[in-house]
Amino acid sequence: MDQQHAEALTLELDWLQRLLDLRLEQHFQQRPAELAEAGAPPRLPAGSALGGLVERFSLGPRERAVLALALAPHLRPAMLDLLFMRNQNLDRGFTEFGGLKAQGHGGFLPTGETAAFLAAGEDLGARIALLALFDAGHAFARENLLSLEAPAAGEPQLSGALLPSAEALQRLASGEARKPDFSAQFPAKLITSPLNWDDLVLAPEVMDEVQQLCAWMREGETLLRDWGLARSLKPGYRALFHGPPGTGKTLTATLIGQAARADVYRIDLSMVVSKYIGETEKNLARVFDQAQSRRWILFFDEADALFGKRGPANNANDHHANQEIAYLLQRVEDFPGMVILASNLRSNIDEAFSRRFQSMVYFPLPDAEQRLRLWRGMLAAEHLDADVDLAGLAERHELSGGAIANVIRHAALKALRDGRSRLRGAELRAGLARELRKEGRTL
Repeated sequence: MDQQHAEALTLELDWLQRLLDLRLEQHFQQRPAELAEAGAPPRLPAGSALGGLVERFSLGPRERAVLALALAPHLRPAMLDLLFMRNQNLDRGFTEFGGLKAQGHGGFLPTGETAAFLAAGEDLGARIALLALFDAGHAFARENLLSLEAPAAGEPQLSGALLPSAEALQRLASGEARKPDFSAQFPAKLITSPLNWDDLVLAPEVMDEVQQLCAWMREGETLLRDWGLARSLKPGYRALFHGPPGTGKTLTATLIGQAARADVYRIDLSMVVSKYIGETEKNLARVFDQAQSRRWILFFDEADALFGKRGPANNANDHHANQEIAYLLQRVEDFPGMVILASNLRSNIDEAFSRRFQSMVYFPLPDAEQRLRLWRGMLAAEHLDADVDLAGLAERHELSGGAIANVIRHAALKALRDGRSRLRGAELRAGLARELRKEGRTL
């Protein structure tokens, strides 16, 4: 933890301690008290993540108190132990303190009720005003800083746990945003590539479409803000990449991210799609919720599995499937970042999605000239025997870039097994035959 970040958090938690002491004193001595009695919130060190956050979103004393309370179990857990005290008259804890007991953690976990006790005391107006801090439009939710967990059915709204996001903890402690790990709680993988634009072989008209996406990532905010288009355009951008497998759809999405210096996350559909009602939506919400405040590109490969056509609702399963698609449509449309769907066939995607794409980019199989560029780009001349005719291979055999890579892999492995560092024409032809058989074709 860098010194200025640690110092800022220490100052904020010291102030929270004074505020907590004040509230407990006011509660047990039955006297009114104001937040100001704990002293003004501290002036935070320049360059600290917390200081930057407070300044950027103009967080007031109540907001800072709630944020510090959410951070306390993670940074200074013993501070909240006093809230475990029991009401002797009722032989149980104090209702007004709220709080939960964790499974493995021995300390006190604050709830919205704890935040209301701390920041509002017995002031009903202040308590009601506090609810606005947990609205979707507030910086807490918008920037994925903290959330109020939904309470059980029929329980008070403020009885849910007060939870800081893992991203907020990482950012406030180190100044750097945490990249989430792939897991059941976050079913998406960060994808990168050692390749660059020179390695991407596309027809000029396709490359022009791709550059439109890059331009949006680079200039979209300027268009919305300076050109006044925010009134008529949504901040998000949705694109469909469609075409045969191996034609560069995933690489293109990755390179757009590299050009925009934005992380690209590929959604793992095997961990998203569930046969249980409501689980698919819940799994996808975890990704969208984390991505909401970040400049990410979300990439759905083989998107047909999620965004396929809706059919007539003849039974409960059909009705549920249609509900899933409607939910996905809404989340994609409301997402302020870029979403790219990839599919082998455009016709497999529901028309309701198609109407909402800003770009629909077709990735055809490369022509002979493009295939030759691919062969030469993947195979260095020093690894080719004299009998290899790449121009002839490119002219005669219609293959995608992915298929060409498979042919080269097979031929190169055969050469290495024979103790040679050069590929022969026969090995490439054998690799070609093997790849074509996979597609039901012959040499």
